[in-house]
Amino acid sequence: MRISEIAALVGVTPRAVRHYGQLGLLPEPDRLSNGYRDYGLRHAVVLARVRRLTELGMGLAEVRDVLADDAGRELAEVLEELDDDLARQEAALAERRARLGELMKQAREGRLPPEGPVSPELAGLLAELGPSDSPMAAKDRAHLALLDGIVDEEQRGRLFAALRPYAEDPDAVQGVRELYARLDDLAGAEADDPRVVPLGDALAASMPDGLLELMGDGAAAQVGGPFGEAFLADFAPAQAAAVRRMLAVLAGRAAGRTNGAAGRARGAK
Repeated sequence: MRISEIAALVGVTPRAVRHYGQLGLLPEPDRLSNGYRDYGLRHAVVLARVRRLTELGMGLAEVRDVLADDAGRELAEVLEELDDDLARQEAALAERRARLGELMKQAREGRLPPEGPVSPELAGLLAELGPSDSPMAAKDRAHLALLDGIVDEEQRGRLFAALRPYAEDPDAVQGVRELYARLDDLAGAEADDPRVVPLGDALAASMPDGLLELMGDGAAAQVGGPFGEAFLADFAPAQAAAVRRMLAVLAGRAAGRTNGAAGRARGAK
């Protein structure tokens, strides 16, 4: 049989037949006097088996191992591994579809935030905070969406659990909106603007203790890293200066909490 004939017989393309031959999955066929390859029945049998195994999701390297084991002892083991892998893919697909279903529900109900898709935890938090026309509020929501996508599930749960009581307090939410307005006012100011230090102090004072604990000691020092510098570069000069001031105050506050806890521990001994 010519390559086109065996390909049509088995239901693959001539290109696939050539590729399988180059990988050593098919025995080298004899050549006719005119130089054409002459495929026989044994080639068709092997080719049909390759097609069936690849349709199951098996990689060509795995197919080669199976074909090399004439007794078929390895086939059962490989098929079991393939079944386990398909089960994992099935579970992951079901989880993704459930997540997509929740997002579609939020979209139909008008609850999907502009920053979406985000986790259900962040979606609930943003709903509590409500809409805002503040450019700084929009930036802050975008930063939360970034964190939502890069931290693991445990960290995300702790982060939004610390923020939720704060977001559910109307007075606290109003205070945050006022801070956003003050930051918006600094959009065109220089870093040495006299409003920077008082605003940085006010931002630090608004930080919940639970969120401060998540930040850990040395919060200000973390700004020196690539992420911290990129974060600050997203602000205007005076706004970045206010954020730096906030982080410096928070670092001192965190250190005070740590030293106080250590002193209490020593006193208890």
